[in-house]
Amino acid sequence: MQKLAILGGEPVKKTPLPDWPYYDDTERQALQEVLESRVWWRTPGTRTLQFEQEFAAFQQASYGVAVTNGTAALEVSLAALGIGAGDEVIVPDFTFVATASAVLFTGALPVLVDVTPDTYCIDPDQVEAAITPATKAIIAVHMGGHPADLDRLTEIARKNGVYLLEDSAHAHGSEWRGRKIGAIGDIGTFSFQASKLMTAGEGGMIVTNSKELERLIRSVHDCGRMPGEWFYSHFIYGSNYRLSEWQGAVLSQQLRRFPQQTATRTRNAAYLDAELAKIEGITPQRLDPRVTANGHYAYIFHYNKTAFAGVPTKRFIEALNAEGFPTQASYPPLHDLALFKNGEYRKRLAPEAAQAQHAFMRSGFPNTLRGAWETVWLPQPTLLGSEEDMALAVEAVKKIKAQASEL
Repeated sequence: MQKLAILGGEPVKKTPLPDWPYYDDTERQALQEVLESRVWWRTPGTRTLQFEQEFAAFQQASYGVAVTNGTAALEVSLAALGIGAGDEVIVPDFTFVATASAVLFTGALPVLVDVTPDTYCIDPDQVEAAITPATKAIIAVHMGGHPADLDRLTEIARKNGVYLLEDSAHAHGSEWRGRKIGAIGDIGTFSFQASKLMTAGEGGMIVTNSKELERLIRSVHDCGRMPGEWFYSHFIYGSNYRLSEWQGAVLSQQLRRFPQQTATRTRNAAYLDAELAKIEGITPQRLDPRVTANGHYAYIFHYNKTAFAGVPTKRFIEALNAEGFPTQASYPPLHDLALFKNGEYRKRLAPEAAQAQHAFMRSGFPNTLRGAWETVWLPQPTLLGSEEDMALAVEAVKKIKAQASEL
């Protein structure tokens, strides 16, 4: 067997993986049309409106509102739900900071709970235990594209009279029991940031089946205006979260090729699931049988260093990168961020909440720690490669395992 690339040998993968972002002449033509129209602003334009309608229909939602980015989508959604000072919102400890910072933006308290040990999605049992009279919403993050347990979470939300918000930044096209995620809860939010499954560099979307929530979301995202009213009438809190015509034009083209890309990612992920599971010490993210489609923002697997001669996760990742397979960083636990450890988060809370003891800051979060520090993430463009590329990825892991003692 060839020497490990990190130690001076030849890498397993010698040719580049697919470029990302992907574009072709359809994006180029769409942008040219916007340029020449001189209608670059969303308000008088048609491109972003068209994309809202197309994306909502694709996600089987009644309404869609495009916004500047995925973080803004969360902020606008929480504002539309009336979340504010004194309220609590339950969020997973294992997620990007925006899931929690959007709650702090409203003045509410993000209550952190652990995730499941196999899907790395929010644990419904932990959610149920965290409900208090101050709880107003639950945010379910579909980690890596894998939907959270929407059966249990919907039941818990309804039983307790709280909102269910789906943070679907990773999960374009994902399905739960044959139904697209996003509008299974009260509201779903999506991101079109550069690493996401569809992208315009930045951008976000909010979907819902509620006409009243759509009206409020649209108002919050457009300076508190109301549809059909005079332009300089402002009825509720709002700010400017409008998406430009440039991004709407690009995203419509991204959506057109998305189903084919999803099919490729799904096929390649299934291959990796089958082959990597045969390697002792490698455990792919579990696919819940109720998940009928996984968007696969990332291919996630657990790495057990014991089966690899004790080689730390970081060193394994370095070796895998050297073999020609890039990875992306897993999220650190929210409770371990300086924002929470140094108490800065308290400055966003109402006085009583700011001075209170928050039990979640004393929790252990074992499954989040496992997900944060013991998983490896292959970014979604890797899954757009060929079956030969997937075979080489498996070969690279086997090569590292066989020579782990050299590391």
